[in-house]
Amino acid sequence: MEIFLAEYLGFCYGVKRAIKIARANTDGKCCTLGPIIHNPQMVEKLRAEGVDAAENLSAIDEGTVIIRSHGVGPKVYEEIKAKGLKIVDATCPHVKKAQLSARELVQQGYDVVIVGEKNHPEVKSIFEWAEKRTTIIETVAETESFVPCQKLGIVSQTTVSSEHFEKVVLQLLRKSSDIKILRTICTATDQRQKAAMELAEKVDVMIVIGGRNSANTTKLAKLCEKKCTTYHIETADEISQDWFAQSKKVGITAGASTPDWIIKEVEEKLREF
Repeated sequence: MEIFLAEYLGFCYGVKRAIKIARANTDGKCCTLGPIIHNPQMVEKLRAEGVDAAENLSAIDEGTVIIRSHGVGPKVYEEIKAKGLKIVDATCPHVKKAQLSARELVQQGYDVVIVGEKNHPEVKSIFEWAEKRTTIIETVAETESFVPCQKLGIVSQTTVSSEHFEKVVLQLLRKSSDIKILRTICTATDQRQKAAMELAEKVDVMIVIGGRNSANTTKLAKLCEKKCTTYHIETADEISQDWFAQSKKVGITAGASTPDWIIKEVEEKLREF
């Protein structure tokens, strides 16, 4: 059985940056507000190194608060300062760009649409930066109920697929005569999705590695499923040899929040079969 790795996989710049920032702040009491990235194994590794994670600000009474890569709304920064806590911002630069783009559109008088997952923390943070004067659209079907407006601004969750974004935008084009589109999908997302699709066309089975709570990893799995049999796993322990009974070629890709050591463990286990 031949094993192939996607050209682009694993940690993106924003995740590497967030991990580096967290590890640079392990002196004293340090806590991330929510998981710093959507990878349970990496979050636990950081916890063992001295970087804890709290689900909400009420659980943090002292020390340093690290803003996770998905970002938070401006009100949260104010609440942290009001508690007398130190702030270290690990928001991904691409997410920050989406946040400020949404706010800029609102300030220019546009009704704003965010294309993305309503319950994803990144989308929630963009929504907050847009002063809540915006609509989140998750599916193409939801564009039908969007009320036409004079000025329409569109931004996206950084990890949404280009294909999905374009489908939603196409339907929104008839909703206004003055439309400003700020495509805030990050390059790493495009690269990983394209590389995964290209590899999935050449193999019998794809293994997609990453947290089940990771939006970009889930999207990779859904894209690969269109091309071949696909399994979304978090660790090598989940792999079953039965998956590859009729397989000659197996591809591996991983979400932008998946650490190299997990990818290596998966590759080594597959090479044992």
